[in-house]
Amino acid sequence: MAVKIRLTRMGDKKSPFYRIVVTDSRKARDGAYIEKLGTFNPLVAPAEIKLDKVRTQVWLNNGAQPTETARTILVTEGLLQPMAKRAPKTDKKKKESK
Repeated sequence: MAVKIRLTRMGDKKSPFYRIVVTDSRKARDGAYIEKLGTFNPLVAPAEIKLDKVRTQVWLNNGAQPTETARTILVTEGLLQPMAKRAPKTDKKKKESK
């Protein structure tokens, strides 16, 4: 089973509020989840993040993969290291033809 750490959307129309959850990657975005790790409120400045760091670290150590958005939040909270930036791919055929 592929386990992901991702966001589940809550809140009313045009006022999103997110839960940070651990879920099976095959489940729907707002479907059932295994465990709730925290919340994320993007509407306040700065964005409000509440996270159970101990449980999040346990899931990361057990192999749960965060989505890109969840990874950004975990980097902000200091649980993950930022990924190295990759250089864009170059097409060798275009360079050779010049």
